[in-house]
Amino acid sequence: MPSITIDGKVIEFKPGQTIIQAAADQGIDIPHFCWHPGLSVAGNCRVCLVEVEKMPKLAIACATQAADGMVVNTSSEKALNARNAVMEFILINHPLDCPICDEAGECKLQDYAYSHSLGESRFTEEKVHKEKRVALGPNVMFDGERCISCSRCIRFCDEIAGEKELTFVKRGDRVTITTFPGKQLDNAYAMCVTDICPVGALTSRDFRFQSRVWDMSETPTICTGCSRGCNTLMWVRSNQVMRLTPRDNEQVNQHWMCDHGRLNTFQFVNEDDRANGPQVRREGTFADVGWAEAYSAIATELQTYNTDEIAFIGSPFATCEDNYMLARFAKNVVKTRHIDFPRHIFPGSGDDFLIREDKSPNALGAELSGIKPAERGMNFKAILEAVKQRKIKALYVMEEDLVGTDPELEQVLAKLDLLIVHTYTMNRTAKLANIVLPAATYAEKNGTWINFEGRIQRIRPAVTTKEMERSLQGLSVSRLDKFGTQFDRWGNVRKIDARASWKIIAGLLGSFGTKVKYDTAEDVLLEMAKNLPEFKGLNYDVIGDKGFQLSIKPQKV
Repeated sequence: MPSITIDGKVIEFKPGQTIIQAAADQGIDIPHFCWHPGLSVAGNCRVCLVEVEKMPKLAIACATQAADGMVVNTSSEKALNARNAVMEFILINHPLDCPICDEAGECKLQDYAYSHSLGESRFTEEKVHKEKRVALGPNVMFDGERCISCSRCIRFCDEIAGEKELTFVKRGDRVTITTFPGKQLDNAYAMCVTDICPVGALTSRDFRFQSRVWDMSETPTICTGCSRGCNTLMWVRSNQVMRLTPRDNEQVNQHWMCDHGRLNTFQFVNEDDRANGPQVRREGTFADVGWAEAYSAIATELQTYNTDEIAFIGSPFATCEDNYMLARFAKNVVKTRHIDFPRHIFPGSGDDFLIREDKSPNALGAELSGIKPAERGMNFKAILEAVKQRKIKALYVMEEDLVGTDPELEQVLAKLDLLIVHTYTMNRTAKLANIVLPAATYAEKNGTWINFEGRIQRIRPAVTTKEMERSLQGLSVSRLDKFGTQFDRWGNVRKIDARASWKIIAGLLGSFGTKVKYDTAEDVLLEMAKNLPEFKGLNYDVIGDKGFQLSIKPQKV
């Protein structure tokens, strides 16, 4: 491969790459505002000026193609002086309002002003004033005075979202951004402009003034919005999930995520009506009980029914580990053939970019983990029909609000003699249950999901429950980094008694005389790797931060 020398370091590059692309691939950061790896080159901020041997003038690294043998200096006196001059020019009319700006702490202008500017401005005249607090759309606010006219947002709408909604108007130092007449910034991915804006000009109306970035922990996880499995960061402060932002993964979502996934997939984690500790219905009302008593009650009740009178419902919102344990419990211990999970498919709701019609993150994973009827067993629809006909008298439901999805099922479930529910909140299905088992949400546990393409990816706990806190005690720093994240530093411990579903079932197995011992969710995955061919050779290290592609056919929806 051809090579280029950057600041004395020889690196290889792919033919056709620009200097900034070649540098980025090797972890070399060249300052930039307008360049973004997912967008076309604009070359209008000039911060990426570098000195290239045998070139008479400085070159912008974002638009200059790398050539074999090229020697580039990003920190020569000439390059630094030019960069300082560009920064001084950009800051002439900037309001310098970092203390009240949402972008503070993750702002390129703030960082470069510290590392690549003169420290004071020679400009003493009054700054140009522009419109502030402009609602460009339902989710994005614009501050014209902070904008540095990098055009990232305009190019995103044109090239990625496919909606021409933003444009420049006016000229010179009066130039600003606005929507086209009669339009709003309201495409399905509009809030991505708040991520790619290198300054605080475009901010989220949902997150605006909610928290400082340094007051939050950030945990890599996966979006629950659909079967795409967009990689995200979950930001938490004081046990509250504050926001979700996209995490780069070229194999899944590149650099983007949709507004629905960003705004509507984490609120239930913060709900006040979270299920807190096991509950058993007695004389029409719920009574709080301990886990051992709940397990004993379930074992006693289930053993009073014939196996063909019992059915299990898994969930494409639960992890592979959760579903595997449920399938093992249903088929090997209770010995029922009736186990399946509901599909959450909405035809016409997807698009040609990221959004899928399947609105669950782990439908493929649930099936591969064993949540499917055994021979002559009933599927999900047949199970509900059997409940209506009183053929199924006991139903075990894991992490699914059946009534919330279909209110007509309330009358169906009322026909059951026994309803056992794993739930996050006291939803409509849980309120009908005889036994309620509080389940940890995806924000509170480790586990894996498999997206529609067959890529297995990890979720990690951003907030932890009492049970997770206990399980993390005594772990080494390296193990904490692998299985938890920053609980000690940030104190993100939710004081509720909820457990991951795999752990609930592991405890329940003991009441049936089956001895199991799993310390972590990975222990369950390691067992799956031994027993299920699709998971062969997998562990959390193999899956890593970007996921691992399984050798299976992608789903169609």
